Amino acid sequence: MYKRRWIGVIAIVILNLVVGMPISWFGPIANGTADQFGFTLDEVNWLGNSVGVVYIAVSFPLPFLFSKFGIRKVSLAGAVLVLISAWVRYAGTISSLSPRSSYALILIGQILLGIASPIFQVLVPSYSEKWFDLKGRTTATMIMALSSAVGSAIGQLASPRLGTPRHSVLVLAIISTALAPIALLIQSSPPTPPTFTGAQENPTYMSLGRAIRGKQQLDAPTYMTIRQRIDFLILILNFGILVGITNTFSLFTNEVLAPYGYSPGTAGLMGATILIAGLVGATITAPLFDRVLTHHLARTCKTFIPFLAAAWLSLIWAVRPDDTAALFTIMAVIGISSLTLLPVAIELACELTRNAMASSAILWCSGNVFGVMMTLVEGALRAGPDASPPRNMKRALIFQGTIVCVGAAFIFLFQGKQARRENDERDGRKMAVACGAVAMGECTAQTSEV
Repeated sequence: MYKRRWIGVIAIVILNLVVGMPISWFGPIANGTADQFGFTLDEVNWLGNSVGVVYIAVSFPLPFLFSKFGIRKVSLAGAVLVLISAWVRYAGTISSLSPRSSYALILIGQILLGIASPIFQVLVPSYSEKWFDLKGRTTATMIMALSSAVGSAIGQLASPRLGTPRHSVLVLAIISTALAPIALLIQSSPPTPPTFTGAQENPTYMSLGRAIRGKQQLDAPTYMTIRQRIDFLILILNFGILVGITNTFSLFTNEVLAPYGYSPGTAGLMGATILIAGLVGATITAPLFDRVLTHHLARTCKTFIPFLAAAWLSLIWAVRPDDTAALFTIMAVIGISSLTLLPVAIELACELTRNAMASSAILWCSGNVFGVMMTLVEGALRAGPDASPPRNMKRALIFQGTIVCVGAAFIFLFQGKQARRENDERDGRKMAVACGAVAMGECTAQTSEV
């Protein structure tokens, strides 16, 4: 175990913060952005939605790139893209540009960000696997995986408080420029791996594809039983729905709440409530999963997901005038449940597949697929100007509540055997026995000499 593993964790956290902020940046200021630049609300929504679309395409080749060039080089490339995207986005805010030219440049900046953002999310479980042992792996994954959500929440909270939308985009570019170079601190792997799994080369997409289709050899490290394949599909479905619905809500926060008299600042605070409550919950539970509840990750999913589904469903009735206390309470429940489950789901995918990089890419891709679909559907479900209140999103809330409840029903079929941990524990015991035998032999030899 090397102390410098934490330097890499800090760097990945900061980079995930940087790429997380622009995704939700325009959500709380959607109306102001549309008015200042001459965009429509649907166009503003696509500034966040475009990141998810690009993410879907980029996430699949990432495991190949990491295998060929290593975590460090790919991370440096991602940092360069973050810098370019920040200033292309700011170039689109120049007042002399026409609305179409302005929108094109801001959209290009968001697309470049969409290329960079999956890099720092997909590598998280693989970095934990390479640098941490069984007593710290889930905690490390939690710290890094949640940082993107933290960045998104910071974006929601900061954008309404930094002056005009044009000025806020400049501040975002300065922050990105100051923090992107920290990618230089990321190292690909330690000189000596901490676990048996950490010593293995990253399995390929092809091996995971064969395992899911049942074509993998029985003696292969990534072989999956029928039960594990079903569990992985259930995990993909629930992860996709829950991440997608959270991303969509972050884009529509202002549009959902504004018709009922809530200000952009209040909308941002509700996003921050999800973050703060979630961080508290995840900080408490992640060490417990590493040291106490080590074999109960699946049971955690079965416990938390029904509460999470109920919270999303309750927004149908809670989004109304003068119901601030209830909304903040629901946001807290969503935050605690969501952010606690996020690292658990990522670790469970690695446990089921023994393929950290590919399984992480598939999960995050699923989240963005559902996010894009939900954004399009919920935008289409927005009420017209003659509704009461005008342009409310009641039907969108009904849609998202129904979808999350349907996905949650499948979690009761989930078993979630932690095969990777069993392999590491078994090989750890074998190593301990071997070391004990060697030590005993040396002791016997020394006794004979005496």
